Amino acid sequence: MDTLTIKAKGISVTVDLTVGHLADMTVDSDGRRLKPLHRAPWIDEPRAALPQDLPEGTVRLSGDFLCAPFSRSDVEEAPLHGWPANSPWDVVASAATVDGWRAVFRLQHKVLGATVEKILTLRDDHPFLYQEHVFSGGSGGISVAHHPMTVMTDGGRLAFSPKRFAATPDDPLEPDPARGRFLLAYPARSADLTRFPAADGGTLDLTDYRIDHSREDFVTLVEADHGGPGWTALARKAEADLVVVLKNPAELPVTMLWISNGGRDYAPWSGRHRGVLGIEDGRTALGHAASLGDNWLKREGVATAFALGGNVSFRHVIGALPLFDGEPPRDIATAQGHMRIAAADGSTRDVAFDGDFLRIGRSGSG
Repeated sequence: MDTLTIKAKGISVTVDLTVGHLADMTVDSDGRRLKPLHRAPWIDEPRAALPQDLPEGTVRLSGDFLCAPFSRSDVEEAPLHGWPANSPWDVVASAATVDGWRAVFRLQHKVLGATVEKILTLRDDHPFLYQEHVFSGGSGGISVAHHPMTVMTDGGRLAFSPKRFAATPDDPLEPDPARGRFLLAYPARSADLTRFPAADGGTLDLTDYRIDHSREDFVTLVEADHGGPGWTALARKAEADLVVVLKNPAELPVTMLWISNGGRDYAPWSGRHRGVLGIEDGRTALGHAASLGDNWLKREGVATAFALGGNVSFRHVIGALPLFDGEPPRDIATAQGHMRIAAADGSTRDVAFDGDFLRIGRSGSG
C-alpha cells in the first residue's frame, strides 16, 4: 500500500494514497494509545478474493475519506462517493511546522473540472486531526461529505450538538431480507433522537449503539441553529475512549449516521462488518443529481451542494480522548486554544484545541 504517515507530539495519521483514505490514526494520551478509526476486515485479503465490481473505495475502506459527490455519482461519471474516495492522491507538501506537521495532497482526477486538495494539520499535544478540503475552479454544483468510521466491540453511547430533527430516507439500505436487514422505519422522522420510529412499530434510541441486533441503517441529523460548532461524541464502551468529530454547520449542515453491524450478508461484508459507525458530516442529499435538484433537505432550508467556480473550502476535525466517566459529554464548547467538555455530572475538563480552525460564521460558497 502506498502510504504517507504524518506525526506530531502525541498523534500520528497515515494516509492511503491510492484512494485518499485515512488508513490509521493514533493518539497517545495519559499513557494509553487510542485508535479511533475503523479498517475494513477485508483490506488485507487478496484482491482476487473480492467481488470484481467493487469500487476501489470499498476495497480500501478505512478511516475517513472525502465524498464528492456523496453516494451516487449520477451527474459526472465516477464510482460511488466520487473520485476523491476511489482514486490516487499526490503528495504536494509534507513537512514539520513550529508546533506540529502539515501535509497537502492533490487528487489526480478533477471533479467537474475542479482541482481538489486535502490539507491535514497536526499540532503537538492536540488529540485532533484538523482537515481542510479545497476545490479550485470547475463549474456546476458538488455535494460533499466526510466519511469517518469508528468501530466498537461492545457498543457505545452517543451525544450531539443540538439537532432540529433526524430523518431516514424513503428506502432502507438493504430492503431485501435475503441480502440484509434493518431496524429503523423508512421513511420516518423524529425531533427526539432517543425515540426514533422503528420498523417493528416501536421506537429506537439513536444515542445508544447496541451490538446485539444485526442491522444496516442510515439516518440524517439536521443541525439546529445554535451558533457553535457541530459535534458528535461517541463514548466507546469496551475501548474506554471518547471519539469526537466536529464541523462548522454553515459548511456541513447535516450529520449522517451509518450504522453497520453485520446487516449485510453478501461479499465482502458477509455479516462480518460489525460494530461500525459512520459519522458523516456533509452538505448533501442522497446522490449528486438529487443534491442539485429539488430535495427534502432544500425544502427544510438546508443547503445540499457547493457552487464551483472560484475557491470552495470546508473544514473538519476528528479526535480521541480517554473516557473518564463512561458517558458521552453533555456539552462541548470551543475557544481559542482549548475545548471544554462538560460531563453529564456537571464536571468539566479542558483539552488543547485550535478554537479558530472551524471559524464558526465562516461558510463556503454556493
